[in-house]
Amino acid sequence: MATELAAAPAADAARDPVRDRGATDIADRVVAKIAARAAREALGGVPEGGSKPHASVDVHRNAARIAIDLELDYPSDIGRRCGAVRGRVRSRVEHLVGMEVHEVAVRVERLHSALTRDDSPRGRLS
Repeated sequence: MATELAAAPAADAARDPVRDRGATDIADRVVAKIAARAAREALGGVPEGGSKPHASVDVHRNAARIAIDLELDYPSDIGRRCGAVRGRVRSRVEHLVGMEVHEVAVRVERLHSALTRDDSPRGRLS
């Protein structure tokens, strides 16, 4: 009887706790929402008159490729801001979802300038 009790803990130690927990599938749209939110956090908000960042993802097994479309204020350091977005998106997705992020592609769709942001009506002069 003592040998049976001694053998049981050894069998439990040989089990793989990750595999024994089962599998969790996270929908692509959930990863996309997390990525878009992380991009917004990295930018510190949305430019006046602009739209929120949009993300699309391609998930294969436990790895993701992410594309972020965003709008920025002009003038600004576009390269630095896009780098901040890439870093924030990668770290948030890896931390919250547990996926490897192989690529974060950032596309700047539009620049918003205070000089071109004119609320006056266009058309005929009076």
